[in-house]
Amino acid sequence: MKHIALMAALCASVSLASAQTPITYTDSAGGEVLLPLGDLSFADQVVARSVGSGTIATTAELPGATLGSPDYSGNVNDGSFLSLGCDGTVELLFADNALIDVPGPDLYVFEVGPRVEGMFLAISEDGVEWTDVGAITGGRAEVDIAGLSAPGASYRFVRLTDDGEGCGTNFAGADVDAVAAIGTALRFTLDAAVLFDVDSFTLRPEALAEINAVAAQISAANVGSLNVIGHTDSTGSADYNMTLSLQRSASVRAQLLQTTALANLPITTAGRGELEPIASNDTEAGRQANRRVEIIAVPN
Repeated sequence: MKHIALMAALCASVSLASAQTPITYTDSAGGEVLLPLGDLSFADQVVARSVGSGTIATTAELPGATLGSPDYSGNVNDGSFLSLGCDGTVELLFADNALIDVPGPDLYVFEVGPRVEGMFLAISEDGVEWTDVGAITGGRAEVDIAGLSAPGASYRFVRLTDDGEGCGTNFAGADVDAVAAIGTALRFTLDAAVLFDVDSFTLRPEALAEINAVAAQISAANVGSLNVIGHTDSTGSADYNMTLSLQRSASVRAQLLQTTALANLPITTAGRGELEPIASNDTEAGRQANRRVEIIAVPN
């Protein structure tokens, strides 16, 4: 599946937890948004791109222009944004953070250029099953996912689709500079091969140092709660994998609570079994990537 290329980013632990700080960003229309995690709030990777119809200037063809913080200079030829094209789409990944529902707006889309084009937004936990959020425009850059987000859900993927209107320019379709999660949490991903033996939920001795290192990063950040989520590959029955993933998340939770800094922190657990792969289960490398435990750290 298309997420194979994302394994390295998703299986790496966040190393900047203690460096995150709120920053206010300005969009091309002069609007401002405060992002609690600063530069960590932005989409990290392009997952897929479907080029829409119409004319797109060479400087606005690169999907990677949507990543990281907004950098539009006011010059439409500066290469800082992606033109989707009429009915075009782009799918983006949050690797070191997660989009979550918080009171108020949860997502901010930085659209640029002399015209405001509409888009449709969808979000996904696994990049396979999508939740349609609805239409957005440059005049409504802040998006609230309340009522659409499942309780405790953390979204890794965002898809933007041009609405197919007003495409008769040299920059056809909506022009996207950056996408940021206002409602955001830090994401730490631990390799299950380091944590557990095969078919076991008992932590290996070497797992303790790995978990304690992540706990130190979490304690250095302004975190209010944690959700520990176990994942497996598709080997074995779905029921078995669901039970094993929940048992593994419970084992990691218990170890986190052993640390002095996190002893009083609310920590919930969940098991996803084989439901949310980040790579193909058809290869050993893919199955290994899918066997993981994620820690979603929600800031205060």
